[in-house]
Amino acid sequence: MPEGSTTIVLGVKDPNENTTIGRKFMAARVGTVAFAGIEVLPIDVQVQMGAGLPSFTIVGLPDKAVGESRERVRSALAAIGLALPPKRITVNLSPADLAKEGSHFDLPIALGLLSAMGVLIEDELAGYTVLGELALDGAITSVTGVLPAAIGASARGTGLICPASCGGEAAWAGDIPIIAAPNLLSLINHLKGTQLLSEPEPKLAEVSNNAPDLRDIKGQETAKRALEVAAAGGHNMLMMGPPGAGKSMLAARLPRILPPLDPAEALEVSMIHSVSGNLGDGHLLQVRPFRDPHHSASLAALIGGGRKAQPGEVSLAHLGVLFLDELPEFSRQALESLRQPLESGLAVLARANAHQTYPARFQLIAAMNPCRCGNLDDASQACSRVPRCGQDYQAKISGPLFDRIDIHVEVPAVTAADLTLPPASEGSQEVAARVAKARAIQRERYESYGGNQTKIRTNADVDGVLLEKVAAPDEAGRALLTAATDRLRMSARGYHRVLRVARTLADLNGDEAVGRLHIAEALSWRRTQPGR
Repeated sequence: MPEGSTTIVLGVKDPNENTTIGRKFMAARVGTVAFAGIEVLPIDVQVQMGAGLPSFTIVGLPDKAVGESRERVRSALAAIGLALPPKRITVNLSPADLAKEGSHFDLPIALGLLSAMGVLIEDELAGYTVLGELALDGAITSVTGVLPAAIGASARGTGLICPASCGGEAAWAGDIPIIAAPNLLSLINHLKGTQLLSEPEPKLAEVSNNAPDLRDIKGQETAKRALEVAAAGGHNMLMMGPPGAGKSMLAARLPRILPPLDPAEALEVSMIHSVSGNLGDGHLLQVRPFRDPHHSASLAALIGGGRKAQPGEVSLAHLGVLFLDELPEFSRQALESLRQPLESGLAVLARANAHQTYPARFQLIAAMNPCRCGNLDDASQACSRVPRCGQDYQAKISGPLFDRIDIHVEVPAVTAADLTLPPASEGSQEVAARVAKARAIQRERYESYGGNQTKIRTNADVDGVLLEKVAAPDEAGRALLTAATDRLRMSARGYHRVLRVARTLADLNGDEAVGRLHIAEALSWRRTQPGR
């Protein structure tokens, strides 16, 4: 070796020691997740501290929220009396070619830094998936997606570290170790054994007893019957009538007659709401969602999208109700986008930077006036353009969308005599009992056909092949349906939707077979021609 030369020893990690040989490169790894829709993707947070000018760099396609983690982590560590060493700090989020979004990377980055600094032992974190946002004072604040992250951790056989406010939803993931910490200091003390954090308890959202009751509605017996049939079979329904007839009141009373979510459905629905940040205080949902967006809602708001391809109203209404009031006032593009989710039960978002699929098996309940003035059937108040105004107004809804609606019901104006009647003797509780009985019949039927695997829950979910087996009408019913199909020129979709409604009517009556009366009543709910 020439005289005066210097020997440089590269930093090589000793496999048996948590130190380095020669130049010290301190490193650590912490597991976390990223989200693709409701799918959970494992992410490896790799932290390295080495010699060089002091810096703090995050690589691995972080978005702005992840890039800003530097300042939140630095301030949170300072709040508990720790400072980052004057070294070159690099944080890599692997795999590096997957875009990372969200503030939940704060906590895994902070724990990785603490492990690299020697405050924590890396082995203590090896069996955990970590997510949480850090406040400047060291508090760990709530983040979205904790429930699917916990279920993903359970599938991988790891534990979960999350904010204390999210512990209630994480606890539903099963028998896995969960550390729900309120702040960074308590988490460090728990991991070092100087403090014990209690295990979080599973939480359920409270069910309100103040929901509107069907007993409040006077008159509209036909519409009430249609609402019951729609609830029993999960059918799409359109109510058409003049302003003030009670269409919105009827729709608002639908959630109370629907059966509650079963445990599997509650997890399925709550995962979507967790990813979108709508799961209040980490409580799992018990009642079916009821979404009623304003008619100014955009296509992205209804179907989903935006910069992060977030779920839209159709997915937030999964296994529940999507109520669209003033249906023709929605944009044509937004309404036409409902056609595919209504058929497939999925909302597929294809964007240049994202391709996500969200569940969207919802029940569409819509309401509209028959024309712009709303008085199409009242000659004394109708405008001078009758019936043309009704045809033009209803033409805002395309035929294919109308064809996907099983039940079309006229809701006439309520008379003064109806308003003076005493409250109805039958309310939501009695109707809900009949609906629950019909749903139980359907659940038992479709479980025998493998419904658990095919996700068939109600008559509205049945495809044409299975429908021919479970809803085959008798001879008189088949003759009536065949004649009506030719007379009304119904499509194959319309034919099958009549059969689905007839099957629900038979279930409500407790009948084994679909008969002529069931077919006749189901046909009475079909739409004929616009403006009439």
